Amino acid sequence: MTTASTSQVRQNYHQDSEAAINRQINLELYASYVYLSMSYYFDRDDVALKNFAKYFLHQSHEEREHAEKLMKLQNQGGGRIFLQDIKKPDCDDWESGLNAMGCALHLEKNVNQSLLELLISPQLWGDFPGHQGSACMLGFPLPFL
Repeated sequence: MTTASTSQVRQNYHQDSEAAINRQINLELYASYVYLSMSYYFDRDDVALKNFAKYFLHQSHEEREHAEKLMKLQNQGGGRIFLQDIKKPDCDDWESGLNAMGCALHLEKNVNQSLLELLISPQLWGDFPGHQGSACMLGFPLPFL
């Protein structure tokens, strides 16, 4: 087993910032996992709601892309990525399009709130000079504050 080497680019990058980004990465991957579950539920032959399946598959890819952008940011700051286990979705049977959309709305609110808390952290943006609170640099739509 090898130990992680110290980054040559890390400078004034607080451990709390590194941990916060790692938590957000995990949450984005969890959201991707939930949307993937929804997509393939609606793709089943006994459910057969193809447009719901397509929509949720797109959402899954989008959440995974967000996680990848955060991983890129982590590396750029000299931080280390520590992936955690991804929690299983709370539901396997999404029942209906309406129920799944309600669950998706709740999930998006949770992810958005977590992202807002990350973006307003002055400690984090002190670690990335020139990017104070810039959600756009991550490719995220700028949330309404």
